[in-house]
Amino acid sequence: MSGFTIPVRVYIEDTDAGGIVYYVNYLKFMERARSEWLRASGLDQRALLEAGIQLVVHRLDCRYAKPARLDDELSVSAEVVEHSACRMRFRQQVSAAKEPLCEASVDIACVDADRLRPIRWPAAIASALNG
Repeated sequence: MSGFTIPVRVYIEDTDAGGIVYYVNYLKFMERARSEWLRASGLDQRALLEAGIQLVVHRLDCRYAKPARLDDELSVSAEVVEHSACRMRFRQQVSAAKEPLCEASVDIACVDADRLRPIRWPAAIASALNG
């Protein structure tokens, strides 16, 4: 599956005292988009956890361009741009009215939940990545 986008509304809980989205909340919005990408790919994070598999952020590079504000309607994208046996890189963007506010490159690793060591993607994720 390639590009994927979800809508996000900015609520008061997402903002600082000035009504501007607190910087770390962009990362939460991006996490939601990646989670929904998994769901749309037919994958269940709960089932992965029960199988002893965790998907963790390994690396993050983020650039903030403009602030989002209270009540803004945002679009949050997640696109897999590269992958290997146990890692995938997402290109993500948060935008408002098609104007980029925040862009990130996020590397996700597949790890054994007990040992926290890299493992190969389960067949369902490998299939989604290659399909």
